Amino acid sequence: MKVIACYSNKGGVGKTATSVNLAYAYARSGARVLLCDLDPQGASSFYLRVKPSKKLTETRFFEDVERFTKAIRASDFENLDILPANMTFRDFDVFLSRMRNSRSRLKKALRAVDGDYDVVLLDCPPNISVLSESVFRAADTVVVPVIPTTLSERTLEQLVAFFEENKLNKRKLVAFFSMVQGQKSLHVGTMERLRKDYKKMFLKTVMPFSTDVERMGIHRAPVRTYAPKRPAGKAFHSLWQELEARGKKR
Repeated sequence: MKVIACYSNKGGVGKTATSVNLAYAYARSGARVLLCDLDPQGASSFYLRVKPSKKLTETRFFEDVERFTKAIRASDFENLDILPANMTFRDFDVFLSRMRNSRSRLKKALRAVDGDYDVVLLDCPPNISVLSESVFRAADTVVVPVIPTTLSERTLEQLVAFFEENKLNKRKLVAFFSMVQGQKSLHVGTMERLRKDYKKMFLKTVMPFSTDVERMGIHRAPVRTYAPKRPAGKAFHSLWQELEARGKKR
């Protein structure tokens, strides 16, 4: 079972849209996919028309295997299931901080579905915390959307520094440029600089700033279901292809 986390320590970069569209791409390829919505806001759950499971609290998420698996819901798409979030997930860090071996708890929780799914995607909340460190240890790949602006560049630097300071495997980090506006010289210049600074980290795929992505909230579906031939739809497909190719090289 392959575990992919969609993560950024900065909000508003397209993390949830990436999670949902990658999950759909993997499912469409024939893989059995579970999307775990770890963000208490529940945006992934909303996009896939799945209501939160109020019975799955932060305690049961990590300790009650039966409750964990019973909370999983089928989406409208073949091969794609989702573990929906709820507001109790906001207490993950408080709960984990009190547990022994907290950094490995998420990995242990995911063992409950090992064998049932080929790919597990984690849509993560935007912060560096006990939960995020647990995510970094559980994931095989950490996909990081980066808007080519000064603040996003700074948060990427913070993330890389966190991996170094905590002796985490930086090879897990896979970044791509998100919400790109090619007519902006700042975006173009930032992309050129970051590709030089992080040579092996960035994928070739560039996600354009697009109203098609914003329309996910209206359609409540992945972009490729309603705009497959538009730039954003093609970019999400390209992103999935690159991740697949990268995974096979490892």
